[in-house]
Amino acid sequence: MNEPLIKVQSSAGEARIKANAEGLRVLAERLLELAGPGIRDGHHLHLDASVDLEDGSSGLVLERDDSL
Repeated sequence: MNEPLIKVQSSAGEARIKANAEGLRVLAERLLELAGPGIRDGHHLHLDASVDLEDGSSGLVLERDDSL
């Protein structure tokens, strides 16, 4: 299995998430976690450059918002 690689780039009005197959699986797992039963509205996950994301990435926050 390859190391998950995820890069987030943002510019005027647009965010782009680039990832290898393993990185996409990691993102999918985190989104499924947020969508799971027992997770409260407002629960969020931070993905940070050089921890979860590739160096040079913009930070990314995934948040559950049940009012949408």
